[in-house]
Amino acid sequence: MMKHTYIKGIGHYVPENVITNQDLEKVMDTSDEWIQERTGIQERRVVTRLKETTTTMGARAAERAIEDAGIDKNEIDFIIFATLSPDYYFPGCGVLVQRMLGISEGECAALDIRNQCSGFIYGLSIADQFIKTGMYKNILLIGSETHSMGLDYTTRGRDISVIFGDGAGAVILQPSEEEKSRILSTHLHSDGRYAEKLAFISPGCHGGYYDEDKEKYGFSDDPYDPVFLTDKMLEDHMTFPNMDGQYVFKYAVTKFPEVIMEALDTNGLSASDIDLFIPHQANLRISQFVQRKLGLRDDQVFNNIQKYGNTTAASIPIALSEAYYEGRVKKGDLVCLAAFGSGFTWGSALLNW
Repeated sequence: MMKHTYIKGIGHYVPENVITNQDLEKVMDTSDEWIQERTGIQERRVVTRLKETTTTMGARAAERAIEDAGIDKNEIDFIIFATLSPDYYFPGCGVLVQRMLGISEGECAALDIRNQCSGFIYGLSIADQFIKTGMYKNILLIGSETHSMGLDYTTRGRDISVIFGDGAGAVILQPSEEEKSRILSTHLHSDGRYAEKLAFISPGCHGGYYDEDKEKYGFSDDPYDPVFLTDKMLEDHMTFPNMDGQYVFKYAVTKFPEVIMEALDTNGLSASDIDLFIPHQANLRISQFVQRKLGLRDDQVFNNIQKYGNTTAASIPIALSEAYYEGRVKKGDLVCLAAFGSGFTWGSALLNW
């Protein structure tokens, strides 16, 4: 009999430090009204410097998911770690969390994926394929982000910095022959034509690829000069993420409904069948637009961006974990997950809890 994949355990972790909109008013030209009107965000969490990292938060979320699953950590045979803010440029956080959790050395594989806001959906799809083929039996999927380490908390960077927060979520995925609890389907897409509309370009290994970049980034023609990070990048404050917010918004509100309907159509279902829709927490206005587009009631949608901001790869597992522990989702419920983000990449997943 064909095996299915289901979520056996789930957990999340967010730092204790709360940064409110009023706190941001003290360091940049912004206001609580301005932030809430555009994003719906009231506060976000940030790590304690020198004590918390993307890996440590991922490990804490993983511990809770492992406990919820009722398994021993050494039963985990594959780790998938989704993040855009790794502890190191390399190696990835997958092996670091394996070390931190003390999972059997050499007996567990680790994979890091870089799909930003869509990272958890992509990771879920990867795990689903591995479990269906029988290659792995206990997969730990983590989404974790430490945005606060790379944001410009000045008026210059306010359009981006007010949006993002830190946190982590994790799930344990296992095979099952049950029909009531399983991943029904996942759907993944990308469009690289607009990669720079939402990107963290410098530092990076793109030095001199385009002639017009040489002067802009301070690149040298000397093959022995480093181009990953130049003095000009630092002097001109170019080492921060950039976003064309209006363009991203317009693209997202188109692709979100499309990929959700793709999942529903594939399974012969309609929006009214959804018990709980959990969108990537990018912007409350996007979530509300999609809700109206699909004709969903308030009780069919779960949002927590108001208190955590956009936690990128961590946003869906954090929201799913909160919904689970609040009793918003029960066995057999039809749950729809969807995300859109940098790349552009987007995707959806439909599952019976």
